[in-house]
Amino acid sequence: MLLIFFMESIPNILENISLANRTTLRIGGNAKFFAEAKTEVDVANLFAYAEEKSLEVFILGGGSNVLIADEGFSGLVLKVGLKGISEQKNDSSEVLVTAGAGEDWDAFVDYCVRKKLSGLECLSGIPGLVGGTPIQNVGAYGQEVSETIVNVRVYDRKNKEIFDLTNEDCRFRYRESIFNTTENGRYFVLSVTYKLIENGLPKLAYRELAQYFKGKDLNLKEVRNFVCELRENKGMLVRQGGLDSQSAGSFFKNPVVSLESLTKIEKIASKICSEKVPRYSVGKECYKVPAAWLIEKTGFGKGFTKGNAGLSTKHTLAITNRGNCSAREILELKKEIQDRVRITFGVSLLAEPNFVGFAKGTNDR
Repeated sequence: MLLIFFMESIPNILENISLANRTTLRIGGNAKFFAEAKTEVDVANLFAYAEEKSLEVFILGGGSNVLIADEGFSGLVLKVGLKGISEQKNDSSEVLVTAGAGEDWDAFVDYCVRKKLSGLECLSGIPGLVGGTPIQNVGAYGQEVSETIVNVRVYDRKNKEIFDLTNEDCRFRYRESIFNTTENGRYFVLSVTYKLIENGLPKLAYRELAQYFKGKDLNLKEVRNFVCELRENKGMLVRQGGLDSQSAGSFFKNPVVSLESLTKIEKIASKICSEKVPRYSVGKECYKVPAAWLIEKTGFGKGFTKGNAGLSTKHTLAITNRGNCSAREILELKKEIQDRVRITFGVSLLAEPNFVGFAKGTNDR
C-alpha cells in the first residue's frame, strides 16, 4: 500500500518539549521537536516531514522502556497515539483481537480478561503500550506475546508502505524480534492482532502460579490479580506509585548461557554462597540464568544506592530514580553492575531499555 504525503495534514509539531515526565524513569532533557501520530496518515506524513527536514526520529510509546539523555533529543519525537480495539470471531473458540499501537497495554489485557479471552493474562501489570509488545517480545510468568500474535501492521519507513507482518516474519526470540535486531528502526508498529481463546484456561507454566492455583478452579481474573500481586511485591507493577516505580522495569536481560558457561558459574558460585544457581532450560544445552540473582551475588542488594540512582527496594533487576537523578548517574550504576558481574561470573549483562540521545554504543558499555 503506497502512501501519499499531504503537507497540509501534518499534525501539530511542538518545539522544546520536556521528555522526563513522559517516561517512567522521570529522567531526560527536551525534545527539539515533538508530535503525536493518531492515524496511519499522521505516521506517514510525520516521517516524510522528518525526512524532508533531515531530522532523526525517536518513537515514544509509554515511556516505560527508555532512558533519555540529560541533553534531550535533537530530532523529532513521534508519540504513538493510534487507538482502537476490534474483534473477529470464527466458528471455533478462537478470537482475533486487534489493538492500536497506542492502546495502554495493561488496560488491553484487562479488557481481554473481562471478555474471558485467554492468552495474555500472565502479562498483566506490565507498563507501556500495545505497540511495544512485539518489539521486545514482551514476556513474563511463563507467557510471551509471540505465542498469540498473528500479525503486526506496520509502516515501512524504507519503502513508505503499510502492510502486515506475520508471526513468522517477526522472527521472535527471547526479548527479540526483527524490530529491535535486523530491521531495527525500519518499521513503525501501527496495530497488533492477537489470537486468543474464548473461555480458555489460563496458562500456568510459571512454577509460582502453578503452585498457587494447584487444586483450585482456574479463573482468568484471579490469575490476572495474582500476577499483579506478584509484580507489586517486586516493585514491577504499572501505576504502583513511589520511588520504586520511577524505573524502566527490568533494566537487564536474563543472560542465556551454554552448559559449559553454566558449569563455570556454578563453580564460582560455590565459593561465594551455598545456593544452587537458578536456571531455566531454553533449548539444547542452553540455560537462562536470572540476572537479578547474579547482581545480588556480586554485592548489589535491594535498595542499593549510588548518588541519586539506586536499585528497587523490592527487586534488584530494576534501576530506579531515587529523586532528582540524572541519566549520567543511571549509566554509572549500570556500568558498575555490569563490570562486577562480568568480572565475578564472566557473564555480560545486556541492558533492556532504549538509550535515546546518547553517543552511539552507549547501550553496549
